[in-house]
Amino acid sequence: MAVIVLAVAIAFILYLVISFHRQFIFLWKLNRRCNVALTKIPGPPCLPIIGAAHKFKMNSVEFTYQMEEWGRQYLLNEHTYNGLIKLWVGPVPLVFVGMQESIRPILESNTNISKPNQYDIVSDWIGTGLLTSTNDKWFHRRKMLTPTFHFNILQGYYNVFVQQGEILVDLIAKEEGFFDLFPYIKRCALDIICETAMGTSINSQYGGSNDYVAAVQQLSSIIWNYQRFPWLWWKPIWYLSGYGFEFDRLVKLTNDFTRRVIADRKRALEKEGLIEGNGGDPKRERLAFLDLLLRMQYTNQLSDEDIREEVDTFMFEGHDTTSSGIGFTVWWLGQSPESQRKVHEELDRVFGTSDRLPTQEDIKQLVYLEKCIKESLRLTPSVPLIARKLSQDVQIGETTLPEGLTVVVVPMTTARDPRYWERPEEYYPEHFDADKIAGRDPYSYIPFSAGPRNCIGQKFAILEEKVVLSWIFRRYHVETEEPYPGNRSVPEIILKPSNGFRVRLTKR
Repeated sequence: MAVIVLAVAIAFILYLVISFHRQFIFLWKLNRRCNVALTKIPGPPCLPIIGAAHKFKMNSVEFTYQMEEWGRQYLLNEHTYNGLIKLWVGPVPLVFVGMQESIRPILESNTNISKPNQYDIVSDWIGTGLLTSTNDKWFHRRKMLTPTFHFNILQGYYNVFVQQGEILVDLIAKEEGFFDLFPYIKRCALDIICETAMGTSINSQYGGSNDYVAAVQQLSSIIWNYQRFPWLWWKPIWYLSGYGFEFDRLVKLTNDFTRRVIADRKRALEKEGLIEGNGGDPKRERLAFLDLLLRMQYTNQLSDEDIREEVDTFMFEGHDTTSSGIGFTVWWLGQSPESQRKVHEELDRVFGTSDRLPTQEDIKQLVYLEKCIKESLRLTPSVPLIARKLSQDVQIGETTLPEGLTVVVVPMTTARDPRYWERPEEYYPEHFDADKIAGRDPYSYIPFSAGPRNCIGQKFAILEEKVVLSWIFRRYHVETEEPYPGNRSVPEIILKPSNGFRVRLTKR
Protein backbone atom coordinates (compact mmCIF):
# COMPACT_ATOMS: atom_id res chain seq x y z
CA MET A 1 0.00 0.00 0.00
CA ALA A 2 2.80 2.38 0.94
CA VAL A 3 4.46 1.68 -2.40
CA ILE A 4 1.24 2.56 -4.24
CA VAL A 5 0.85 5.82 -2.31
CA LEU A 6 4.49 6.73 -3.00
CA ALA A 7 4.07 5.94 -6.68
CA VAL A 8 0.94 8.11 -6.90
CA ALA A 9 2.72 10.97 -5.11
CA ILE A 10 5.72 10.76 -7.45
CA ALA A 11 3.42 10.64 -10.47
CA PHE A 12 1.56 13.71 -9.23
CA ILE A 13 4.79 15.65 -8.69
CA LEU A 14 5.98 14.68 -12.17
CA TYR A 15 2.63 15.85 -13.56
CA LEU A 16 3.09 19.25 -11.90
CA VAL A 17 6.66 19.57 -13.15
CA ILE A 18 5.75 18.61 -16.72
CA SER A 19 2.56 20.70 -16.81
CA PHE A 20 3.89 23.86 -15.25
CA HIS A 21 7.64 23.89 -15.85
CA ARG A 22 7.41 26.53 -18.57
CA GLN A 23 5.21 28.80 -16.47
CA PHE A 24 7.47 28.23 -13.46
CA ILE A 25 10.62 29.16 -15.37
CA PHE A 26 8.93 32.23 -16.88
CA LEU A 27 7.64 33.44 -13.49
CA TRP A 28 10.95 32.73 -11.78
CA LYS A 29 12.85 34.85 -14.32
CA LEU A 30 10.20 37.59 -14.30
CA ASN A 31 10.16 37.78 -10.50
CA ARG A 32 13.96 38.07 -10.41
CA ARG A 33 13.80 41.06 -12.75
CA CYS A 34 10.83 42.65 -10.99
CA ASN A 35 12.37 42.36 -7.54
CA VAL A 36 15.10 44.68 -8.81
CA ALA A 37 13.26 46.83 -11.35
CA LEU A 38 10.22 47.63 -9.21
CA THR A 39 12.01 48.52 -5.96
CA LYS A 40 11.11 52.22 -6.25
CA ILE A 41 7.41 51.56 -6.90
CA PRO A 42 5.25 51.58 -3.76
CA GLY A 43 2.67 48.94 -2.95
CA PRO A 44 1.18 46.81 -0.20
CA PRO A 45 3.48 44.25 1.48
CA CYS A 46 3.57 40.86 -0.24
CA LEU A 47 4.66 37.36 0.78
CA PRO A 48 6.55 34.82 -1.36
CA ILE A 49 4.38 32.68 -3.66
CA ILE A 50 1.01 34.06 -2.48
CA GLY A 51 1.88 37.75 -2.91
CA ALA A 52 -0.81 39.96 -1.38
CA ALA A 53 -3.64 37.49 -2.05
CA HIS A 54 -3.93 36.65 1.64
CA LYS A 55 -5.02 40.26 2.22
CA PHE A 56 -7.74 40.27 -0.45
CA LYS A 57 -11.27 40.58 0.87
CA MET A 58 -13.55 37.79 -0.30
CA ASN A 59 -16.61 40.02 -0.53
CA SER A 60 -16.64 42.06 -3.76
CA VAL A 61 -17.76 45.29 -2.08
CA GLU A 62 -15.16 45.00 0.68
CA PHE A 63 -12.53 44.17 -1.96
CA THR A 64 -13.54 47.34 -3.80
CA TYR A 65 -13.04 49.43 -0.65
CA GLN A 66 -9.63 47.81 -0.26
CA MET A 67 -8.56 48.60 -3.83
CA GLU A 68 -9.85 52.18 -3.52
CA GLU A 69 -7.77 52.67 -0.39
CA TRP A 70 -4.63 51.38 -2.11
CA GLY A 71 -5.41 53.61 -5.07
CA ARG A 72 -5.69 56.72 -2.90
CA GLN A 73 -2.54 55.76 -1.01
CA TYR A 74 -0.35 55.07 -4.02
CA LEU A 75 -1.83 56.04 -7.41
CA LEU A 76 -3.13 59.49 -6.41
CA ASN A 77 0.08 60.56 -4.69
CA GLU A 78 0.33 64.25 -5.56
CA HIS A 79 4.08 64.27 -4.87
CA THR A 80 4.97 61.86 -7.68
CA TYR A 81 2.31 62.07 -10.41
CA ASN A 82 3.64 58.99 -12.12
CA GLY A 83 0.77 56.94 -10.71
CA LEU A 84 2.39 53.55 -10.15
CA ILE A 85 1.62 50.78 -7.67
CA LYS A 86 3.04 47.25 -7.58
CA LEU A 87 1.06 44.25 -6.43
CA TRP A 88 1.75 40.53 -6.46
CA VAL A 89 -1.35 38.38 -7.09
CA GLY A 90 -0.01 35.01 -6.07
CA PRO A 91 3.37 34.61 -7.82
CA VAL A 92 2.38 37.01 -10.62
CA PRO A 93 3.69 40.59 -10.37
CA LEU A 94 1.41 43.40 -11.56
CA VAL A 95 1.94 47.12 -11.89
CA PHE A 96 -1.12 49.38 -11.86
CA VAL A 97 -0.81 52.70 -13.68
CA GLY A 98 -3.19 55.56 -12.97
CA MET A 99 -1.88 58.88 -14.32
CA GLN A 100 -1.57 60.03 -17.91
CA GLU A 101 2.26 60.13 -17.64
CA SER A 102 2.33 56.40 -16.89
CA ILE A 103 -0.69 55.41 -19.00
CA ARG A 104 0.44 56.98 -22.28
CA PRO A 105 3.56 54.80 -22.83
CA ILE A 106 1.44 51.68 -22.32
CA LEU A 107 -1.64 52.39 -24.41
CA GLU A 108 -0.07 54.31 -27.30
CA SER A 109 2.41 51.51 -28.02
CA ASN A 110 2.00 49.54 -31.25
CA THR A 111 4.15 46.78 -29.77
CA ASN A 112 2.76 46.22 -26.28
CA ILE A 113 -0.73 45.20 -27.37
CA SER A 114 -0.84 41.66 -25.96
CA LYS A 115 -3.36 40.63 -23.32
CA PRO A 116 -1.92 38.99 -20.17
CA ASN A 117 -2.43 35.39 -19.09
CA GLN A 118 -5.29 36.49 -16.82
CA TYR A 119 -7.36 36.73 -20.02
CA ASP A 120 -6.82 33.04 -20.82
CA ILE A 121 -10.00 32.12 -18.98
CA VAL A 122 -11.90 34.61 -21.14
CA SER A 123 -10.37 33.00 -24.23
CA ASP A 124 -11.67 29.62 -23.03
CA TRP A 125 -15.13 31.16 -23.38
CA ILE A 126 -15.07 33.50 -26.37
CA GLY A 127 -11.94 32.30 -28.13
CA THR A 128 -9.28 34.61 -29.49
CA GLY A 129 -11.45 37.27 -31.06
CA LEU A 130 -10.79 40.99 -31.11
CA LEU A 131 -10.80 41.26 -27.30
CA THR A 132 -8.26 38.54 -26.53
CA SER A 133 -6.19 38.02 -29.70
CA THR A 134 -2.65 39.38 -30.02
CA ASN A 135 0.00 40.35 -32.54
CA ASP A 136 -0.69 39.60 -36.23
CA LYS A 137 -4.09 38.01 -35.61
CA TRP A 138 -5.29 41.08 -33.72
CA PHE A 139 -4.00 43.51 -36.35
CA HIS A 140 -5.67 41.47 -39.12
CA ARG A 141 -9.00 41.21 -37.27
CA ARG A 142 -9.01 44.88 -36.30
CA LYS A 143 -8.43 45.97 -39.89
CA MET A 144 -11.09 43.57 -41.15
CA LEU A 145 -13.77 44.49 -38.58
CA THR A 146 -13.34 48.27 -38.47
CA PRO A 147 -15.64 48.82 -41.51
CA THR A 148 -18.46 46.95 -39.72
CA PHE A 149 -18.64 49.87 -37.27
CA HIS A 150 -18.76 52.52 -39.98
CA PHE A 151 -21.30 55.29 -39.44
CA ASN A 152 -23.51 53.96 -42.24
CA ILE A 153 -23.65 50.56 -40.53
CA LEU A 154 -24.57 52.18 -37.20
CA GLN A 155 -27.44 53.96 -38.94
CA GLY A 156 -28.87 50.54 -39.72
CA TYR A 157 -28.92 49.68 -36.01
CA TYR A 158 -30.58 52.94 -35.00
CA ASN A 159 -34.18 51.73 -35.21
CA VAL A 160 -33.38 48.84 -32.86
CA PHE A 161 -32.14 51.34 -30.25
CA VAL A 162 -35.34 53.38 -30.64
CA GLN A 163 -37.73 50.42 -30.48
CA GLN A 164 -36.11 48.78 -27.47
CA GLY A 165 -35.78 52.11 -25.64
CA GLU A 166 -39.49 52.76 -26.06
CA ILE A 167 -40.32 49.29 -24.74
CA LEU A 168 -38.17 50.02 -21.68
CA VAL A 169 -39.94 53.26 -20.72
CA ASP A 170 -43.34 51.67 -21.28
CA LEU A 171 -42.50 48.77 -18.97
CA ILE A 172 -41.13 50.86 -16.09
CA ALA A 173 -44.27 53.03 -16.09
CA LYS A 174 -45.95 50.54 -13.74
CA GLU A 175 -43.33 50.99 -11.01
CA GLU A 176 -44.26 53.02 -7.92
CA GLY A 177 -41.88 54.27 -5.26
CA PHE A 178 -38.21 53.31 -5.29
CA PHE A 179 -37.26 50.25 -7.35
CA ASP A 180 -34.15 48.77 -8.95
CA LEU A 181 -33.94 50.01 -12.54
CA PHE A 182 -30.88 47.92 -13.38
CA PRO A 183 -32.66 44.65 -14.35
CA TYR A 184 -34.84 46.59 -16.80
CA ILE A 185 -31.79 48.26 -18.36
CA LYS A 186 -29.92 44.97 -18.65
CA ARG A 187 -32.84 43.29 -20.41
CA CYS A 188 -33.11 46.25 -22.78
CA ALA A 189 -29.38 46.12 -23.55
CA LEU A 190 -29.58 42.35 -24.07
CA ASP A 191 -32.39 42.70 -26.58
CA ILE A 192 -30.45 45.40 -28.42
CA ILE A 193 -27.20 43.45 -28.58
CA CYS A 194 -28.88 40.19 -29.61
CA GLU A 195 -30.80 41.87 -32.40
CA THR A 196 -27.88 43.95 -33.70
CA ALA A 197 -25.11 41.38 -33.19
CA MET A 198 -26.96 38.19 -34.04
CA GLY A 199 -30.12 39.23 -35.81
CA THR A 200 -32.01 37.29 -33.14
CA SER A 201 -34.92 38.61 -31.06
CA ILE A 202 -35.00 37.04 -27.59
CA ASN A 203 -37.66 39.39 -26.17
CA SER A 204 -36.07 39.43 -22.72
CA GLN A 205 -37.84 42.72 -21.90
CA TYR A 206 -41.16 40.90 -22.18
CA GLY A 207 -39.99 38.10 -19.92
CA GLY A 208 -38.73 35.79 -22.60
CA SER A 209 -36.46 33.17 -21.03
CA ASN A 210 -33.09 32.54 -22.59
CA ASP A 211 -30.40 30.35 -21.03
CA TYR A 212 -27.74 32.25 -22.96
CA VAL A 213 -28.60 35.49 -21.14
CA ALA A 214 -28.29 33.95 -17.67
CA ALA A 215 -25.12 32.09 -18.65
CA VAL A 216 -23.31 35.27 -19.72
CA GLN A 217 -24.06 36.90 -16.36
CA GLN A 218 -22.86 33.84 -14.41
CA LEU A 219 -19.69 33.53 -16.49
CA SER A 220 -18.76 37.15 -15.77
CA SER A 221 -19.03 36.52 -12.03
CA ILE A 222 -16.98 33.30 -12.18
CA ILE A 223 -14.25 34.95 -14.26
CA TRP A 224 -14.00 37.83 -11.80
CA ASN A 225 -13.41 35.41 -8.91
CA TYR A 226 -10.86 33.46 -10.97
CA GLN A 227 -8.85 36.57 -11.70
CA ARG A 228 -8.88 37.75 -8.07
CA PHE A 229 -7.97 34.55 -6.26
CA PRO A 230 -4.78 32.78 -7.48
CA TRP A 231 -5.57 29.48 -5.73
CA LEU A 232 -8.29 28.99 -8.35
CA TRP A 233 -5.62 28.96 -11.07
CA TRP A 234 -4.61 25.46 -10.00
CA LYS A 235 -6.89 23.04 -11.87
CA PRO A 236 -7.63 20.63 -8.99
CA ILE A 237 -8.82 23.48 -6.75
CA TRP A 238 -10.62 25.11 -9.69
CA TYR A 239 -12.73 21.98 -10.13
CA LEU A 240 -13.00 21.00 -6.46
CA SER A 241 -14.42 24.47 -5.76
CA GLY A 242 -17.19 23.76 -8.25
CA TYR A 243 -16.27 26.78 -10.36
CA GLY A 244 -14.52 24.70 -13.02
CA PHE A 245 -17.43 22.37 -13.75
CA GLU A 246 -19.94 25.24 -13.77
CA PHE A 247 -17.68 27.31 -16.03
CA ASP A 248 -17.35 24.43 -18.53
CA ARG A 249 -21.11 23.88 -18.54
CA LEU A 250 -21.85 27.55 -19.16
CA VAL A 251 -19.20 27.86 -21.87
CA LYS A 252 -20.68 24.88 -23.72
CA LEU A 253 -24.15 26.38 -23.43
CA THR A 254 -23.11 29.78 -24.81
CA ASN A 255 -20.92 28.36 -27.57
CA ASP A 256 -23.63 25.92 -28.69
CA PHE A 257 -26.15 28.75 -28.76
CA THR A 258 -23.89 30.96 -30.86
CA ARG A 259 -23.02 28.19 -33.31
CA ARG A 260 -26.70 27.37 -33.72
CA VAL A 261 -27.58 31.00 -34.42
CA ILE A 262 -24.75 31.29 -36.94
CA ALA A 263 -25.93 28.18 -38.78
CA ASP A 264 -29.57 29.31 -38.80
CA ARG A 265 -28.67 32.81 -39.92
CA LYS A 266 -26.39 31.53 -42.64
CA ARG A 267 -29.15 29.34 -44.09
CA ALA A 268 -31.61 32.25 -44.01
CA LEU A 269 -29.23 34.63 -45.78
CA GLU A 270 -28.30 32.04 -48.39
CA LYS A 271 -31.99 31.48 -49.08
CA GLU A 272 -32.49 35.23 -49.56
CA GLY A 273 -29.32 35.54 -51.63
CA LEU A 274 -27.82 38.17 -49.34
CA ILE A 275 -24.44 36.64 -48.49
CA GLU A 276 -22.88 37.06 -51.92
CA GLY A 277 -23.39 40.84 -52.00
CA ASN A 278 -20.64 43.21 -50.95
CA GLY A 279 -22.53 46.47 -50.77
CA GLY A 280 -25.87 47.57 -49.42
CA ASP A 281 -28.90 45.48 -50.30
CA PRO A 282 -32.23 47.03 -51.27
CA LYS A 283 -34.14 43.99 -50.00
CA ARG A 284 -32.99 44.48 -46.44
CA GLU A 285 -33.19 47.60 -44.30
CA ARG A 286 -30.28 46.58 -42.11
CA LEU A 287 -27.82 43.74 -41.61
CA ALA A 288 -26.87 42.37 -38.19
CA PHE A 289 -23.20 42.22 -37.20
CA LEU A 290 -23.35 38.46 -37.77
CA ASP A 291 -24.70 39.00 -41.30
CA LEU A 292 -21.71 41.19 -42.14
CA LEU A 293 -19.31 38.54 -40.83
CA LEU A 294 -21.03 35.86 -42.91
CA ARG A 295 -20.50 37.99 -45.99
CA MET A 296 -16.79 38.06 -45.14
CA GLN A 297 -16.83 34.28 -44.87
CA TYR A 298 -18.10 34.12 -48.44
CA THR A 299 -14.76 35.62 -49.54
CA ASN A 300 -12.83 33.10 -47.37
CA GLN A 301 -11.80 35.67 -44.77
CA LEU A 302 -13.41 33.94 -41.77
CA SER A 303 -14.30 30.41 -40.67
CA ASP A 304 -17.40 29.45 -38.67
CA GLU A 305 -15.29 29.39 -35.51
CA ASP A 306 -13.77 32.80 -36.32
CA ILE A 307 -17.28 34.18 -36.63
CA ARG A 308 -18.37 32.61 -33.34
CA GLU A 309 -15.40 34.20 -31.58
CA GLU A 310 -16.25 37.67 -32.83
CA VAL A 311 -19.99 37.41 -32.19
CA ASP A 312 -19.39 36.13 -28.65
CA THR A 313 -16.87 38.94 -28.13
CA PHE A 314 -19.34 41.56 -29.30
CA MET A 315 -22.08 40.08 -27.11
CA PHE A 316 -19.81 40.06 -24.06
CA GLU A 317 -18.36 43.54 -24.55
CA GLY A 318 -21.52 45.16 -25.87
CA HIS A 319 -24.13 44.10 -23.34
CA ASP A 320 -22.73 44.65 -19.85
CA THR A 321 -20.82 47.79 -20.79
CA THR A 322 -23.78 49.71 -22.20
CA SER A 323 -26.16 48.66 -19.43
CA SER A 324 -23.56 49.86 -16.91
CA GLY A 325 -23.15 53.16 -18.77
CA ILE A 326 -26.90 53.80 -19.01
CA GLY A 327 -27.54 52.80 -15.41
CA PHE A 328 -24.80 54.91 -13.90
CA THR A 329 -25.87 57.96 -15.94
CA VAL A 330 -29.45 57.66 -14.66
CA TRP A 331 -28.11 57.16 -11.13
CA TRP A 332 -25.83 60.21 -11.27
CA LEU A 333 -28.50 62.45 -12.77
CA GLY A 334 -30.96 61.25 -10.14
CA GLN A 335 -28.77 62.82 -7.47
CA SER A 336 -27.80 65.92 -9.50
CA PRO A 337 -30.97 68.08 -9.77
CA GLU A 338 -29.32 70.95 -11.65
CA SER A 339 -27.83 68.68 -14.31
CA GLN A 340 -31.11 66.80 -14.68
CA ARG A 341 -32.95 70.11 -15.11
CA LYS A 342 -30.61 71.01 -17.99
CA VAL A 343 -31.21 67.60 -19.60
CA HIS A 344 -34.98 68.14 -19.42
CA GLU A 345 -34.66 71.64 -20.89
CA GLU A 346 -32.59 70.32 -23.80
CA LEU A 347 -35.08 67.52 -24.47
CA ASP A 348 -37.99 69.96 -24.35
CA ARG A 349 -36.26 72.22 -26.89
CA VAL A 350 -35.83 69.31 -29.28
CA PHE A 351 -39.10 67.40 -28.75
CA GLY A 352 -41.46 69.86 -27.08
CA THR A 353 -44.34 67.95 -25.52
CA SER A 354 -44.44 65.36 -28.30
CA ASP A 355 -43.91 61.68 -27.52
CA ARG A 356 -42.86 60.92 -31.09
CA LEU A 357 -40.03 58.59 -32.04
CA PRO A 358 -36.63 60.34 -31.98
CA THR A 359 -34.90 60.83 -35.31
CA GLN A 360 -31.15 60.64 -35.74
CA GLU A 361 -31.11 64.41 -36.20
CA ASP A 362 -32.88 64.77 -32.84
CA ILE A 363 -30.23 62.67 -31.12
CA LYS A 364 -27.42 64.75 -32.65
CA GLN A 365 -28.87 67.84 -30.97
CA LEU A 366 -28.68 66.31 -27.48
CA VAL A 367 -25.29 67.82 -26.72
CA TYR A 368 -25.76 68.25 -22.97
CA LEU A 369 -27.09 64.70 -22.57
CA GLU A 370 -23.91 63.43 -24.21
CA LYS A 371 -21.85 65.47 -21.74
CA CYS A 372 -23.77 63.76 -18.94
CA ILE A 373 -22.96 60.33 -20.38
CA LYS A 374 -19.28 61.22 -20.66
CA GLU A 375 -19.19 62.58 -17.11
CA SER A 376 -20.76 59.36 -15.84
CA LEU A 377 -18.11 57.36 -17.71
CA ARG A 378 -15.43 59.58 -16.16
CA LEU A 379 -16.50 58.80 -12.59
CA THR A 380 -17.75 55.26 -13.19
CA PRO A 381 -16.16 53.84 -16.38
CA SER A 382 -17.87 50.69 -17.63
CA VAL A 383 -14.50 48.95 -18.04
CA PRO A 384 -12.64 49.72 -14.80
CA LEU A 385 -9.35 47.96 -15.66
CA ILE A 386 -7.38 47.60 -18.92
CA ALA A 387 -4.51 45.09 -18.91
CA ARG A 388 -1.47 44.56 -21.13
CA LYS A 389 1.38 42.06 -21.09
CA LEU A 390 4.58 43.87 -22.06
CA SER A 391 6.32 42.51 -25.16
CA GLN A 392 9.28 44.79 -24.49
CA ASP A 393 10.63 46.94 -21.67
CA VAL A 394 8.87 50.25 -21.02
CA GLN A 395 10.48 53.26 -19.38
CA ILE A 396 8.26 55.35 -17.07
CA GLY A 397 10.18 58.07 -15.29
CA GLU A 398 13.12 56.44 -13.55
CA THR A 399 11.52 53.00 -13.61
CA THR A 400 11.94 50.33 -16.28
CA LEU A 401 8.97 47.98 -16.46
CA PRO A 402 10.39 44.65 -17.71
CA GLU A 403 9.22 42.57 -20.65
CA GLY A 404 6.65 39.97 -19.60
CA LEU A 405 5.18 42.10 -16.82
CA THR A 406 1.40 42.57 -16.62
CA VAL A 407 0.47 46.26 -16.50
CA VAL A 408 -3.05 47.28 -15.47
CA VAL A 409 -4.38 50.70 -16.53
CA VAL A 410 -6.94 52.30 -14.17
CA PRO A 411 -9.15 54.79 -16.10
CA MET A 412 -11.00 55.84 -12.94
CA THR A 413 -7.81 57.23 -11.38
CA THR A 414 -6.56 59.39 -14.24
CA ALA A 415 -10.11 60.75 -14.56
CA ARG A 416 -9.78 62.15 -11.04
CA ASP A 417 -6.46 63.90 -11.58
CA PRO A 418 -6.98 67.43 -10.14
CA ARG A 419 -4.56 68.87 -12.69
CA TYR A 420 -7.12 68.22 -15.44
CA TRP A 421 -10.49 68.16 -13.71
CA GLU A 422 -12.03 71.23 -12.11
CA ARG A 423 -14.20 69.19 -9.73
CA PRO A 424 -12.60 65.74 -9.77
CA GLU A 425 -14.87 64.08 -7.19
CA GLU A 426 -18.14 65.73 -8.29
CA TYR A 427 -20.61 64.92 -11.05
CA TYR A 428 -20.12 67.99 -13.26
CA PRO A 429 -21.01 67.51 -16.98
CA GLU A 430 -19.54 70.94 -17.76
CA HIS A 431 -16.16 69.19 -17.58
CA PHE A 432 -16.92 68.36 -21.23
CA ASP A 433 -17.44 71.89 -22.49
CA ALA A 434 -15.42 72.34 -25.68
CA ASP A 435 -12.91 74.78 -24.19
CA LYS A 436 -12.18 72.46 -21.26
CA ILE A 437 -11.67 69.45 -23.50
CA ALA A 438 -9.20 71.43 -25.62
CA GLY A 439 -7.00 72.14 -22.60
CA ARG A 440 -6.94 68.58 -21.29
CA ASP A 441 -4.48 65.76 -21.93
CA PRO A 442 -6.35 63.08 -23.93
CA TYR A 443 -4.98 60.32 -21.69
CA SER A 444 -6.72 61.84 -18.69
CA TYR A 445 -10.02 60.45 -20.01
CA ILE A 446 -9.96 56.91 -21.40
CA PRO A 447 -13.29 55.13 -20.72
CA PHE A 448 -12.95 53.38 -24.09
CA SER A 449 -9.21 52.81 -23.68
CA ALA A 450 -6.91 54.66 -26.11
CA GLY A 451 -4.22 54.11 -28.70
CA PRO A 452 -4.31 51.37 -31.35
CA ARG A 453 -6.30 48.97 -29.17
CA ASN A 454 -9.10 51.35 -28.22
CA CYS A 455 -12.72 50.18 -28.19
CA ILE A 456 -13.94 49.55 -31.73
CA GLY A 457 -17.59 49.89 -30.66
CA GLN A 458 -17.49 53.19 -28.77
CA LYS A 459 -19.65 55.08 -31.29
CA PHE A 460 -22.18 52.24 -31.16
CA ALA A 461 -22.23 52.47 -27.35
CA ILE A 462 -22.63 56.25 -27.15
CA LEU A 463 -25.42 56.26 -29.75
CA GLU A 464 -27.29 53.46 -27.97
CA GLU A 465 -26.95 55.17 -24.59
CA LYS A 466 -28.12 58.54 -25.93
CA VAL A 467 -31.22 57.02 -27.51
CA VAL A 468 -32.24 55.00 -24.45
CA LEU A 469 -31.53 57.84 -22.00
CA SER A 470 -33.45 60.31 -24.14
CA TRP A 471 -36.52 58.09 -23.79
CA ILE A 472 -36.14 57.84 -20.01
CA PHE A 473 -35.72 61.55 -19.35
CA ARG A 474 -38.36 62.64 -21.85
CA ARG A 475 -40.89 60.63 -19.85
CA TYR A 476 -39.64 60.91 -16.29
CA HIS A 477 -38.02 62.90 -13.56
CA VAL A 478 -35.61 60.60 -11.70
CA GLU A 479 -34.67 60.57 -8.01
CA THR A 480 -31.88 58.36 -6.68
CA GLU A 481 -32.49 56.59 -3.36
CA GLU A 482 -28.88 55.88 -2.36
CA PRO A 483 -26.55 58.56 -3.74
CA TYR A 484 -22.76 58.51 -3.91
CA PRO A 485 -20.80 57.34 -1.99
CA GLY A 486 -23.38 55.05 -0.40
CA ASN A 487 -23.95 52.83 -3.43
CA ARG A 488 -20.42 51.75 -4.31
CA SER A 489 -19.36 50.71 -7.79
CA VAL A 490 -17.92 47.18 -7.91
CA PRO A 491 -15.41 46.24 -10.66
CA GLU A 492 -16.67 42.74 -11.51
CA ILE A 493 -14.93 42.83 -14.91
CA ILE A 494 -17.59 45.37 -15.91
CA LEU A 495 -18.34 48.08 -13.35
CA LYS A 496 -21.59 47.46 -11.48
CA PRO A 497 -23.42 49.07 -8.55
CA SER A 498 -23.21 47.24 -5.23
CA ASN A 499 -26.92 47.84 -4.51
CA GLY A 500 -28.43 48.15 -7.96
CA PHE A 501 -29.81 51.43 -9.30
CA ARG A 502 -32.70 52.16 -6.95
CA VAL A 503 -34.62 55.18 -8.26
CA ARG A 504 -38.07 56.73 -8.09
CA LEU A 505 -39.73 57.95 -11.28
CA THR A 506 -42.16 60.84 -11.55
CA LYS A 507 -44.07 61.21 -14.81
CA ARG A 508 -43.32 64.54 -16.48
